Amino acid sequence: MTATERDATAAALTRNLISLVQEHKAGYISAYLSTPDEPPTRDFLHWAAEHGVRILLPISRQDGLLDWAPYVAGEAAINEGVDDFGMPTPPSDPLAPMAINDVDLIIVPAASIDRSGMRMGWGRGYFDKTLGSMERCPPVYAVIFDGELVDSVPSEVHDQKVDGVVTPSGVVTF
Repeated sequence: MTATERDATAAALTRNLISLVQEHKAGYISAYLSTPDEPPTRDFLHWAAEHGVRILLPISRQDGLLDWAPYVAGEAAINEGVDDFGMPTPPSDPLAPMAINDVDLIIVPAASIDRSGMRMGWGRGYFDKTLGSMERCPPVYAVIFDGELVDSVPSEVHDQKVDGVVTPSGVVTF
């Protein structure tokens, strides 16, 4: 994408993520710090924090589970580190894997999603384990580029579906 296209994509995704949070009246969410290759989430995270939405960000662990850390506006964008897999991590102190149980909405990354809601990630299974272990799982939406919503993706027994996707073009609920 050109710089202009990237800016337009970021603005559209931010608008659609804001709409999703407002529609679900979510005051506490889990989301993630996007990498340069992923659909951008950072402007949305900044908006959410400025509007009083509490945010948990994932931290990958060697045992295949996710710890969680609070997003601190501004600080995370400046001082983030990377985990053992090169994923951006917040500088705030980590919380236990069960911290996600209190959120109202979960926003996850994905490589692609099919029209039934099956999510294909990058093969480590972190989000599948997390979602599969929750007693009460709130709505889960994946953030993808428009071309990553496809007819079908390969899946295995442990793979978890999402409730919808957020793309630059809009929000789709399955």
